[in-house]
Amino acid sequence: MGLIVLSIPIFFLLIGIELLISKLKHLPYYRFNDAITNLSCGIGSQVIGILIKALTVGGYIFIYNYSPWKGKISTDWWMWILLWFAVDFFYYWFHRLAHQVSILWGSHEVHHQSEEYNLTVALRQAWLQGAFSWVFYLPLAIIGFEPQMFFTIAAINTLYQFWIHTRLIGKLHPAIEFIFNTPSHHRVHHGINPKYIDKNHGGTFIVYDRLFGTFQAEEEEVVYGITTQPKSWNPLWLNFNYWAQLFKNLSVSNSVSNTIKMLILNPGWKPAELGGVEPFKEITPQQFNKYNPPVSNALSYYVLLQYILLIIGTSIFLFSETKPPFSQNIFLKFTVIAYIIFSIVNIGALLEKKQWGTIAEIVRLILLPILIFWLMPTLLLLAIVLCISLLSLVGLKSTVSLLN
Repeated sequence: MGLIVLSIPIFFLLIGIELLISKLKHLPYYRFNDAITNLSCGIGSQVIGILIKALTVGGYIFIYNYSPWKGKISTDWWMWILLWFAVDFFYYWFHRLAHQVSILWGSHEVHHQSEEYNLTVALRQAWLQGAFSWVFYLPLAIIGFEPQMFFTIAAINTLYQFWIHTRLIGKLHPAIEFIFNTPSHHRVHHGINPKYIDKNHGGTFIVYDRLFGTFQAEEEEVVYGITTQPKSWNPLWLNFNYWAQLFKNLSVSNSVSNTIKMLILNPGWKPAELGGVEPFKEITPQQFNKYNPPVSNALSYYVLLQYILLIIGTSIFLFSETKPPFSQNIFLKFTVIAYIIFSIVNIGALLEKKQWGTIAEIVRLILLPILIFWLMPTLLLLAIVLCISLLSLVGLKSTVSLLN
């Protein structure tokens, strides 16, 4: 997680470069509301990850401590490469099952919801995926791979996948395409074209897809998204809407057998009394209607400014969450995380023009200086944050007036 946090500035630099190239070449690869939502899901994933770290990190360490081979695995360079292949092997199986088992799909679906494909999609991560995926790696703890080795390689495996979320890079040399996961292979993975669904599950490598029959080359133009689009910019709803619908169906199921099937069969499976399974339909980019409610320039500028401030604040928190005062005050840590989640949810509400969004935004801006003064009680910082809040309130009032 530390490596990923340290990479945040590089992520935004590369996103900026991709965005600039897209604009210069007049390529419609970015939409403001979609990109902001991708980043919101990523922010939520990182801060929620702090809360589930005891499970994901602690679980591996606990099993490792009982391994009969604890401390016996070499740390030579070739063992690190072997571990990389092993981590990607277990990632492949989690990823594949996350697409094929309904209850697991709820922990992964968020990453596929964007109807665009750019580097911000790489950051669009489900908030609770780690709470499910960590179990798949426990065989490595039993074998005796040291926690530091495992978590380092797992982070590298995650970081590798950032650059493959782009449409600017075409197919690479055949030798690279044969071994590694590439932008071309991963574009297929994000497609809802019938021939592309549930293909190319590898992280760093594509060899496991070739071995286990889930490989598909990029052929026709990809249509991005999921088959049942939630149509929202609210990251909280986007993370839990699938499970909400799943458990609603479970509650009205009339048999234990159907209940179990809805949990473990393919996502979207339903018994006949609930409508049955909807077949996949052939679709082209020209036929696909993207969720894209209009956003005024005034609202876009306001949201962009608030988002820049939010990213700065969240980055500072992520870099320092293991240090005082966060390491000494669990309630304070929870409060900051709750404020960050509240902020990204409210930004989604503003982009959807929800009636409650403006009132909630006023509350958020009033709470900001109180929170900052609690964290770092200095008059100079309080004065700066008060000015930011007041100017934001003025900007919000002007934005709302223009919208009306």
